[in-house]
Amino acid sequence: MSNNSLIKTAQACRQSAQKLAMLSTEAKNAAIEEVAQALESAKAEIIVANGADCQAAVSAGIPKPLYNRLKLDEAKLKDAIAGVRDVAKLSDPVGAVQIHRQLDDDLILKRVTCPLGVLGVIFEARPDAAIQISTLAIKSGNGVILKCGQEAINSCQAILKAIGQGLAQAGISPDVVQLLTTREETLELLSLDAYVDLIIPRGSNSFVRFVQNNTHIPVLGHAEGICHLYVDAQADIAQAVDIAVDAKTQYPAACNAIETLLVHKDIAPAFLPAVTEALQARQVELRGDERTRAVVDVAVANDADWATEYSDLVLAIRVVDSLAEAIAHINDYGSGHTDAIATQDADAANVFIAQVNSAGVYHNCSTRFADGFRYGFGAEVGISTQKLPPRGPVGLEGLVTYKYQVVGDGHIVASYTGTDCKQFKHQDLG
Repeated sequence: MSNNSLIKTAQACRQSAQKLAMLSTEAKNAAIEEVAQALESAKAEIIVANGADCQAAVSAGIPKPLYNRLKLDEAKLKDAIAGVRDVAKLSDPVGAVQIHRQLDDDLILKRVTCPLGVLGVIFEARPDAAIQISTLAIKSGNGVILKCGQEAINSCQAILKAIGQGLAQAGISPDVVQLLTTREETLELLSLDAYVDLIIPRGSNSFVRFVQNNTHIPVLGHAEGICHLYVDAQADIAQAVDIAVDAKTQYPAACNAIETLLVHKDIAPAFLPAVTEALQARQVELRGDERTRAVVDVAVANDADWATEYSDLVLAIRVVDSLAEAIAHINDYGSGHTDAIATQDADAANVFIAQVNSAGVYHNCSTRFADGFRYGFGAEVGISTQKLPPRGPVGLEGLVTYKYQVVGDGHIVASYTGTDCKQFKHQDLG
């Protein structure tokens, strides 16, 4: 697609989004249901298309973590469609009155939420992301331009075909959800700051950094997912083993899977053999520091391991002297994504939660809960590790902004300046 063609695509998306933004909650929810039904009707076609993508990806030597994200089986597709319907159940983020204030008689201020406009979402090997993001865009009244990776083209085309059919059935222009498929279009999309209001990249850390460095459009996302579990001296060993196994092996390609396990020296002699046996039974390659290897027979970990997002069945283990050392390690090497402590000591947990600088900080549970669906957001457009909001899994609330609306009756500022001027009431209204 030429740059002129892409501009026309973006213009059509923006125009359709402006109409979508005017729809009632009921109309948007009806459209989401039509999309869910269209996806259900197209299940077989989508799975066949994904099978073709997976076969081509294997032939091209795709890395295992990327393949796991690409594969869209019937169960995964079913969950994605359930997520579509969950979004319809959520409160409409558009039109919420955040401030309602009487400035003076017949002079009323409101701050009201509204859509951002057009989202540009670039993702690698995640066809289910096209379903999640399109649904969130519809609910929040935004247009969206999706740019999928080469490895997911057939899957995404089948998905977008179904979404377009659902939108058309609801009387909404399919132009509100667009799909780009070529590498050249990535840079072109990043240059469309006149038409696109937010870029959301989903992929490897190098890919996200590339996006961040090549656009003037605001970017929401995270470059890395280096997550930790710290097993404190007062941890329940059996519970901590279960958490570690889940956080590493339940879906190792996910950005919220742990990459480093930190263990307090006092519990290491009892905990390390138990967790090593459990993880190795799941084919996890373990790499440990000297103190870890003094207790269990694992490979050698070096400094690079503490800063590596494996996205695979590999885990680095380090023994630490204290809670403070664990927190320092996480804040030095972590990516600010999600980190957890396993402990029965409430005071230690409170210190950990207060001092770890991450978007998600957990106590006695798996880091794999860092997910918009599991948080009850219905779905997510991505996870943000920046400190300014939105932060963590970003659902509908991250896709709206607000406007200040002031309604008067011939009011002018001159009346409120100078000697003996009128005074503002500044009275909040219910």
